[in-house]
Amino acid sequence: MTQITVQPGIMDIALYVSGESRLEGREDVLKLSSNENPLGCSPAAQAAFVAAAGELHRYPATDHAGLRAAIGQIHGLDPDRIICGVGSDEVLQFVVHAFAGGGDEVITTEHGFSMYPILARMVGATPVTVPEAERRVDVDAILAAVTDRTRVVFIANPANPTGTMLGQDELQRLVDGLPPQVIFVHDGAYTEFADGFDGGATLVDRHPNVIMTRTFSKIHGLGGLRIGWGYASRQIIDVLNRIRQPFNLSAAQMAAAEAAIRDTDFTARCADLNARMRDRMRQSLIQMGIGCDESFANFVLARFDSPETAQAADAALRADGILVRRVGGYGLPAALRITVGDEAGCNRVLETLGRFMADRRGA
Repeated sequence: MTQITVQPGIMDIALYVSGESRLEGREDVLKLSSNENPLGCSPAAQAAFVAAAGELHRYPATDHAGLRAAIGQIHGLDPDRIICGVGSDEVLQFVVHAFAGGGDEVITTEHGFSMYPILARMVGATPVTVPEAERRVDVDAILAAVTDRTRVVFIANPANPTGTMLGQDELQRLVDGLPPQVIFVHDGAYTEFADGFDGGATLVDRHPNVIMTRTFSKIHGLGGLRIGWGYASRQIIDVLNRIRQPFNLSAAQMAAAEAAIRDTDFTARCADLNARMRDRMRQSLIQMGIGCDESFANFVLARFDSPETAQAADAALRADGILVRRVGGYGLPAALRITVGDEAGCNRVLETLGRFMADRRGA
């Protein structure tokens, strides 16, 4: 029998594992493992999705013109320089397919989003992981890792799972230090939770080798529909559109997303709730003796004194029906990533962890 040959790099890919959503024997599970919006999505988005059900026999528009126009209007961007995808993950995939391949290198960071190395290996490129500085992207480490084989640099900013963030000056220094042929990908899935941040749009407008990506899965609460977008120079967008499937988004997806992004009052309410609960979570964790960096996302990273303590804390949370995310696979075995929920959800987490830490001190 002829042996089937798999393209280089594919069998080196570790399968992505999503956050848990169920606990055996529990009906009151509080899922804080996937950074979902505790308020759900905009009622306008739900209504638009339901209304689209009457046209399911129709093919969707291939140019995403209505959705791109809405994104451009709300964020002050040129719609002709926007590309939409099945989640921002698909836009990231377009980038590596277009600009990297066998023998090339793709730079990621120590605690960076686990999809980046997967995407590099998908096209036969080599992922190069550089260290971070106290759970924060290290610009100097990235620049030192660049070689003549480097084709793409990925960072998430605000970062997942750390929640930390590079400011505009450091971002500018990073882009200024990259060779012009290297594509810099600014993954801004959590942009809306960082007050006043443009998600990398200023960088895109200044540099033809920069692309920023965004998602509808987080603040807009449409994770179940998988919708994302990217913004870059016309040259990059033209390249990416040539490898995009023409019908990659359904009419129902686009209708819901357009309604969601236009409901700016709902978006602002979500951002306000997150900011208040996130600050309360962080301050409470610190008071308990749990390390917690300032987060600019919709989660906090709770850091314990050892992997064993983190495992025990996770077990205590699970015993109370609370699911959070273990992040040992991100190089943080002594930490738990906890989505910021609503007030009731935050109360529940803090009560459980408060008892856990008190019991450890009394042991």
